[in-house]
Amino acid sequence: MLTETPTVGLNALNASRVPPPPTNGEPADETIYLIGRPPMRGYIRFVRKQGVHPANEHTLAEEWMAANRRIRELEKEEAGFADHPVMTPLTQFGARYEALLGEFLKDPLVQSNFNTVPTDLALVELDRMVVHQKHIDLTFVEDLKKKLGPNPSDEMIFRTCLPFDHPHPPVKWSRMNRNTFVFVSSSNDLRFLDAMQLQPSHILGIAHPGSIVGAVGLAVGFGTNFLNAIYAEGRLILHNGSHRAYALRDLGVTHVPCLVQHVSSRDELEAVIGDEVAEQADRFLKDPRPSVLKDYFEPALRKVVPVHRRVRQVTVKFEIEEGYIPAL
Repeated sequence: MLTETPTVGLNALNASRVPPPPTNGEPADETIYLIGRPPMRGYIRFVRKQGVHPANEHTLAEEWMAANRRIRELEKEEAGFADHPVMTPLTQFGARYEALLGEFLKDPLVQSNFNTVPTDLALVELDRMVVHQKHIDLTFVEDLKKKLGPNPSDEMIFRTCLPFDHPHPPVKWSRMNRNTFVFVSSSNDLRFLDAMQLQPSHILGIAHPGSIVGAVGLAVGFGTNFLNAIYAEGRLILHNGSHRAYALRDLGVTHVPCLVQHVSSRDELEAVIGDEVAEQADRFLKDPRPSVLKDYFEPALRKVVPVHRRVRQVTVKFEIEEGYIPAL
């Protein structure tokens, strides 16, 4: 099992949480927000817009500034904490992961989505991973922990981090009018995937409205959903799977299987990671003590915010133009 001595107080932090304040019957969730790093206005805007009974801006600004002072201390006390983390290839563990690796590598999504830069599978330390996601949905985390149980096995941890069977939460969708479809899910991973060119042979099992010569598919769904990190300039940036990483760490798991992409330049970094990290790369790669996963459990750096419950919506619209142009 991948459990080691947990950091003191992780579960105590969650056990000491008070229930969200009443919302006149409206469901509410709890979210951790990492505070103390720019921009301050992002934290204030988040709480004021999404929080249940939010504090005034002066109080929120004072909370942020206190956290910022703690960050300045950590830059001296823990300078270099995120540098050169150990990444042990899963192949070095022999039979421990052999069967699971065999199944995982058969997944076509692995080959089609992770072929831009060199990629491998490694056991990594959660606490030292650099994070860029500022908030964690604790309600979702509790659901994850219930599914994992108090002592998850190696196989369960592997399948949670690298789910090659690609389970996903329920989705509802419907056609709103002639050219609009709406998709709704409780998961914030629901997204527009891509537009696809389809041939008549690709469309099976439904009645055709005419003699089809081609079709355009507008795909909505979920990403690969692997726990994925980018290794760049000696640091490991958690790219996808923040909630699973948090849930496992809260259960006392310190090291997890992870799909690691290795980049050797800022151009490669921009090709495989989101705009926020690419545009502010120095903040994650050069700061002496960037935000790391263990900060989610640091009382001085986190604020638990009761928020109004929301669902993810993706709306897909298309346009059709028909007419004539002069023949050439």
